[in-house]
Amino acid sequence: MRKLGGFLLATAALGLPLAAAHAQTAPAPRPAAAPAQQPAFTYQEVMVPMRDGARLQTVILRPANKPGKLPILLQRTPYGVPDAAPTSVPASMRFLMEDGYVLVFQNMRGQFKSDGDFTMSMALNPKGSKAVDEATDAWDTVDWLVRNVADNNGKVGMWGVSYPGYAAAVALAKPHPALKAVSPQAAWNDWWINDDLHRYGAFRLSYATDWLFSLQNNDEGRDFDYGGKAPVDTYDWFLKLGPVENLDKLHFKGSVPMLTNIIAHPDYDDFWKRQRWTEHLGRTTVPTLHVAGFWDQEDPLGTWSIYEKMESQDPNGLNMIVGGPWAHGTWHTNNDKVGNVPIGRDAGLEFIRDIEAPFFAHWLHGKGSQPKFEARMFQSGSWEWKNYPKWPAPNATATNLYLQADGSLSFTAPADGGCREYVSDPANPVPFRERPISRTYPSLEWRWWEAADQRFADHRPDVLSYVSAPLTEDLTVTGDINAKLMASTSGTDSDMVVKLIDVLPDDFEPMKRGELGDYAHTLNGYQFPIAMEVRRGRYLASNERATPLTPDQVIAWDVPLRSHDHVFKKGHRIMVQVQSSWFPVIDRNPQKFVPNIYKAKPDDFVKATQRVCAGSMVTLPVVR
Repeated sequence: MRKLGGFLLATAALGLPLAAAHAQTAPAPRPAAAPAQQPAFTYQEVMVPMRDGARLQTVILRPANKPGKLPILLQRTPYGVPDAAPTSVPASMRFLMEDGYVLVFQNMRGQFKSDGDFTMSMALNPKGSKAVDEATDAWDTVDWLVRNVADNNGKVGMWGVSYPGYAAAVALAKPHPALKAVSPQAAWNDWWINDDLHRYGAFRLSYATDWLFSLQNNDEGRDFDYGGKAPVDTYDWFLKLGPVENLDKLHFKGSVPMLTNIIAHPDYDDFWKRQRWTEHLGRTTVPTLHVAGFWDQEDPLGTWSIYEKMESQDPNGLNMIVGGPWAHGTWHTNNDKVGNVPIGRDAGLEFIRDIEAPFFAHWLHGKGSQPKFEARMFQSGSWEWKNYPKWPAPNATATNLYLQADGSLSFTAPADGGCREYVSDPANPVPFRERPISRTYPSLEWRWWEAADQRFADHRPDVLSYVSAPLTEDLTVTGDINAKLMASTSGTDSDMVVKLIDVLPDDFEPMKRGELGDYAHTLNGYQFPIAMEVRRGRYLASNERATPLTPDQVIAWDVPLRSHDHVFKKGHRIMVQVQSSWFPVIDRNPQKFVPNIYKAKPDDFVKATQRVCAGSMVTLPVVR
């Protein structure tokens, strides 16, 4: 199962062999002549009973060199648990393991040897109900561990990235008294609004195809077979596929229940609302460290949403958030670049050493002082850590950057009206990254596509680019970024994609004599995306009920661009790109309204003329 979670599956970062194939992270085989090494941990596999009689496969790893009573650090996952003890602790975990923890990994219901069905449901039952859910499974697991793991100190922490991050976060809805610290990292709370499966109701086609197949269709972690032995350009494959329902009809054939549900529930109905588990959160009683990547290509919004919900009921200051220059989970890897853009330091290592390890050491070992920050961000552009008393930062001023009819950007509103237009053709959608587009995993292009140079899209006839003059001073943007387009379409449905881009100077990397042949590999003129998002027109009036657009009527398209902390440096330019397709990471909008977009017929896919008009803007939280 390809999607990484918790220290990039935590087990992989430990160098642990998994109980399932995982080609992207599996350690290389040791040479036959290598001498045997003594395990750094003792290994125990148990089946932990739940309140309904189901038993969950659980592995307990105790550090061999840490005697005495230790706290427990628990990770619940659908991706497989270790099948042997590691022989050493890797550098990425050395700061954490210096304090010593009993590491526990558990397969969620229905995965590998665990009993039950893996439904992917986030729905929670009311407190006091005898029915089971992911929060009760976490409670029962913590309860069993503190009563049965030898020489534990009675304190349990939970952590994880992605699905394990959600599994840690959901435990906070019904926290066990022994649960003393939780770090949900790249977690999620609403699969229709954002994160893995949708972006404001627009379906994440290629990613969901690869992820859901490997997660729900098999225990061996096999990738979806696009056909043929040669690598496939997934742009071409999904274009030939046709409407989304063909993915289920022709390929999955009902074997991936979540895709079947997506097709059956295109709107934000009760099926999706029941999954919004954060509605069950009460007063914040457990210290919580949320972690988010500003370039997370998989779960960019959930962390911020969970933090915000917990912050509204946090009288004792136990709720904290960290954001940084990371893709999905890369804060647990060597990290001195954002894609191709250098940082100049290892922000991931600094996070582990200075934030994550001290957080768990204080709350589970009683070491050091209580972390004092509320929000700590590694600010891009300046490439420095910043502390804020709350998030969004209180000293930012909402400042409008206007899209002008001549293709420029300015902080001055246009004096008169005017529009720019382009033709959007579903038969030739704008790719979300340069073609050919490989499958989601294990390609490295997928990891950093949200930081990739956007010049491949600039100057396409179906992309509008707006660019500012070079900045005369640094511009610091800290907080929530929002776009508003005043736009129309000649169709009855449409998508609008907005990208906020930092254009590096043409002389960003000075060239030496004789090196002109390397120009294509420099960052000169690099169009570095800071924020990108899509809105689907049928849901502008209501998420719950799709409605057609009125052709050629200019209306407001609000496009949230999430939280960021970035400095546009002096001499850089700001660019905004607008387009109406983002393929195949987002499914094609036929641009003709149909009741269920996933069941559109071939003749529903039509060209449309899109117009972006005066009053369009991006609102930046500017710090002076």
